[in-house]
Amino acid sequence: MIFEIFRKNFAHTKMMKKLLFWSVLPVLLLSQASYPQLGRQTIVQGNKLYEEERYDEAMNKYRDAQVHDPESPIIQFNMSATQYKKKKYEDSLKELEGALTTDDAMMQSQAFYNMGNSLYRLGKLPESIMAYQQALKLNPDDEDAKYNLEFVRRQLKDQSEKQQQNQEQQQQQQQQQQQQNQEQQEEQNPEQEQEQEQQNSEDEQQEEQQQQQQEMQPTEEMSQEDAERILQALKEDEEKMKDARKQKMPGTIRVLKDW
Repeated sequence: MIFEIFRKNFAHTKMMKKLLFWSVLPVLLLSQASYPQLGRQTIVQGNKLYEEERYDEAMNKYRDAQVHDPESPIIQFNMSATQYKKKKYEDSLKELEGALTTDDAMMQSQAFYNMGNSLYRLGKLPESIMAYQQALKLNPDDEDAKYNLEFVRRQLKDQSEKQQQNQEQQQQQQQQQQQQNQEQQEEQNPEQEQEQEQQNSEDEQQEEQQQQQQEMQPTEEMSQEDAERILQALKEDEEKMKDARKQKMPGTIRVLKDW
């Protein structure tokens, strides 16, 4: 079977570093006697070219075999693996759709496993997790699928935490930038602020003066008759004052004459 796996690989040194290890194996059809002889031979040739990393030539052989059996899930499975090696992950997923039509549960499991790898390479981590989970439902003993599932889950969690941290940092930077802009504006325009305060003070004084003037003005206009009556009363008061002064005025001062 052609499939790719993540697994722990320990170096022969004492450092024991954890590495990602890729492994691929072709689907062999030698045990299927019912399969057309010509198609079987072509697939075997394609598998050999695949092992030699001659992927374009292997793809041609698989396509030749597909002429004899267009609906073969095995051929599509191998073609999918070859597209994956050529880093054509979208094409690899399309070929896997045909491979999933098989009735072989083990082969379906491997197809979902490879699907998880292709989705992972496309950056679709949640979909990749779902593919590995489906592979484990069909084959719970698949240690590579278990490892890959946990590996992608950790990556997805790390991405989520990193994204949240980036958002918080961006918010803090925006707040700091706004504060700096405000401080710079205040430093650049102290005179304008003073002028504005002085203008506000003058406006307040002017409003107070206008209010005082309004309070001093009569609330109602005086009619002409009222004005004449008041003037007449003032004249009469003035005449009375003159008479009062005459009555109170002392007599002529007499002086002694020197006879």
